[in-house]
Amino acid sequence: MALLDVSTIYLEPAVHEFARGREILARWPDAERIAVDSHWAIPHLHGNAGNVARWNDVKRTTLVLGVKKSRPVRPNGRSSDFIAPSHANGCTMSCAYCYVPRRKGFANPITTFVNIEQLTATIGRHVAKQGSKPAPNQCDPEAWVYDIGENSDCSVDATICDNVADLVALFSRLPTAKASFATKWVNPALLDLDPRGRTRVRFSVMPHEVSKLLDVRTSPVRERIAAIDSFVEAGYEVHLNCSPVVVTEGWTSAWKELLEEVADTISPAARAQLKSEVIFLTHNEDLHEVNLGWHPRAEEVLWRPELQEPKRSQNGALNVRYARGKKGRMVSVFRDIWDAALPGCEIRYAF
Repeated sequence: MALLDVSTIYLEPAVHEFARGREILARWPDAERIAVDSHWAIPHLHGNAGNVARWNDVKRTTLVLGVKKSRPVRPNGRSSDFIAPSHANGCTMSCAYCYVPRRKGFANPITTFVNIEQLTATIGRHVAKQGSKPAPNQCDPEAWVYDIGENSDCSVDATICDNVADLVALFSRLPTAKASFATKWVNPALLDLDPRGRTRVRFSVMPHEVSKLLDVRTSPVRERIAAIDSFVEAGYEVHLNCSPVVVTEGWTSAWKELLEEVADTISPAARAQLKSEVIFLTHNEDLHEVNLGWHPRAEEVLWRPELQEPKRSQNGALNVRYARGKKGRMVSVFRDIWDAALPGCEIRYAF
């Protein structure tokens, strides 16, 4: 719990009606409780520009509790077949490139949803409706894959309550589906669960020096790599999430060293099941402005107009990504580095 020292809890009135909500409130009985109409619209939190200067302090001391009212299961097709309805959003870690703050504004602490029984029931019905997977795809050769951590880090969420444990238990009973989440935090408590091969943990990695700059308040990359064997032995499927690939001076040699470290560290059993996804950086103009208020050094490597081109997102926000002609060559170079360091290990997709 070193990442969290909760002193303020914003909560919707209905939180008290759910056992999970009462459990969480009992964990922090001395925290100030502030009732709000909606977990999404909290003017003193998300709408307060002054919170940028307190970015990490807010993440450490503030928790939001809500009830997830809209529970759609959305198609994906890249890392997973489907995106499960979120059991949480936001994070107590502070990765400078995280896309979630783009929507929330000036503060991005964890919001935990307390109606977990409704969320697991929605997922269970959706899995049953799909039946068996008709053909292999890049997500998985046999199982339907559901991302349970699109908007948060499940390893950290599991320190707050049993939402993640409930989801791992759900998928352990579903022979046609798997859960999946990416993480930058090594939580040994997850080793006490019983995933039975039905939960995929994707440890996010990047070269150490870049991670020290950008992955604020996370487990060091070396610890993530060292944890792979333990998670495989505990019954998880473990992949790598090479994301984001940030182009800096010497980025190719740094990735070569990192992937060779992976090859030298993990066991034959872990290597036999290892796969990866590779995602080059996409950044955002609004997030760029927020980051300038609390971590301007990060923007020296994230905001590179000479390498990037604008891309207007569906919601109208201005994103930037590496320019098309340059990016294709970058992806090709990365694949060559991967194949040299980890021959026989599949890259499920790269873009």
